[in-house]
Amino acid sequence: MSFKVADSVAHRVDRPIPKPVNPVEYETSIYQKGLKYERPPFTFHSDLWEPEAEKRMSAESKGYVIGNAGTGETARKNREAFGKWSIVPKRLVKTSSLPDLSTKVLGKEFPFPIAVAPVGVQRIFNPDGEEASAAAAAAESVPYIMSTASSTSIEDVAKAANGNGTRWFQLYWPANENDEITASLLSRAKKAGFSALFVTLDTYILGWRPSDMDNGYNPFLRSDKIGVAIGFSDPVFRKKFKEKHGVEVEEDMHNAAAEWTRTVFPLFSHGWEDIKFLKQHWDGPIILKGIQTVGDAQKCVELGLQGIVVSNHGGRQVDGGVSSLGVLPRIVDTVGGKLDIFFDSGIRAGADIAKALALGAQMVLVGRPYVYGLALGGEQGVRHVLKSLLGDLELTLHLAGVESASPKHLNRDVLEREDRL
Repeated sequence: MSFKVADSVAHRVDRPIPKPVNPVEYETSIYQKGLKYERPPFTFHSDLWEPEAEKRMSAESKGYVIGNAGTGETARKNREAFGKWSIVPKRLVKTSSLPDLSTKVLGKEFPFPIAVAPVGVQRIFNPDGEEASAAAAAAESVPYIMSTASSTSIEDVAKAANGNGTRWFQLYWPANENDEITASLLSRAKKAGFSALFVTLDTYILGWRPSDMDNGYNPFLRSDKIGVAIGFSDPVFRKKFKEKHGVEVEEDMHNAAAEWTRTVFPLFSHGWEDIKFLKQHWDGPIILKGIQTVGDAQKCVELGLQGIVVSNHGGRQVDGGVSSLGVLPRIVDTVGGKLDIFFDSGIRAGADIAKALALGAQMVLVGRPYVYGLALGGEQGVRHVLKSLLGDLELTLHLAGVESASPKHLNRDVLEREDRL
C-alpha cells in the first residue's frame, strides 16, 4: 500500500529565527542585578544542575532521566572521553569582537552550534513539559527536536513556540506493518512546521535500565498521555485501535498505551532498505541518530542522507559501549564534508561543546542538562541552561584565542590528547 504525501513543502518552511542575544550578555545582566544584591534563581554550576534537579523530582522521574543502561559504563565513558582532550590556548590573538558561534547545517545558517535533543515524557519532570522546552528553545534561537515519546501532541508543541524558531521531528520508527502510522506521523509533523527528520536507530526496544526496573516504572505503559500523546492524537492509530477493540482510545487507555508503545518500540530493527520508505514520505532532510561506526556512516552517505548524529543515546541503551566522542574523529575523517555531522552523549558544559566541535561535529545536541533546567524552573529553567552553556562556550573560546566556532578556527589544532603524551 502506498501512502502518498500530498502536503506542500511550504507548510514546513521555518519562520525567521529571532535575532539572538549575545550569550555573554547573560553574565553581564547577572552581575548588574548583583549590584542590587539580587541572586539568580538557578545555579551556574553546570555540575550541580543534576543534584539540584534531583531534589525536585520523584524517584520514578529521577530514575528515568539519570539512569543508564546496565552498570552505566557507557555513560561514564562518554564523560571520561572529554577529559582525554584538552584545549590549548593561544595568546596575543588580537580581535575586535567576541567569537562568532554561528554554524551551517542542513543548508541553513544558525546563530549557535547547539540544538535541544529529543527527550520524551517531559511532563514527568515539570507539568509544562515539552511545551516549555519548545518555547524556551525558540526564545533562545536554538533548534528544538521533538521526541516521538513526547507527553504533548505534535500540534501543541508547535503552538508553544508561537510560530518562531526551528523545529525538527525525531521518529521512533514503527515496524513496516505500521507504515500507515509512520506516514501519518510524518505528515502531521510537516503540517506543524517541522522541517527535518531525525530517525533514532538504537531504540527499537528500551535498554536494560536498572533504575527504572528498581522503581517498576515504564512511563509508556501508564493510563495517561505521558509518552504516548502523539499516538493518542494520531488519527490513523486511533482508527486502527477502534477497529481492533471496538472502543475509543480514551475508553481503554491502559491497552491503548501498551499498544502504542509496541508500535513505536517494535522489538526489532529496520534494515537499510527501509530508508526508501522514509524518503518517499519526507521530502526534507533526513538525519540518522545513533551512528557509532565508520561503516554505518559511509552507508548513510551512499544512501544520500543529509546527516547523522554520532550518539549512543547518552549511555541509556547499550552498556559497555564505546564513547561517542571516542568514535567521532574517525567518523569525521571518513564522511566529513559528505553530510552534516551532529553529536550528542555526555555534553555538560561549554568546554564539552567546544571539544566536540573541534573534533569535527557541526552541531551539538544538548540532552539531560536542559531536562534538569526544566525540572528546576520550567521554561525559564531551560532558557537558563541554554544561555549558560552558550555563554560558557563563548568565553571558553574567547579566552583560548579561538575567533569563531567554525572549522577554520575551532579544529583539532586547538586540542591536545594528553593521555597519549
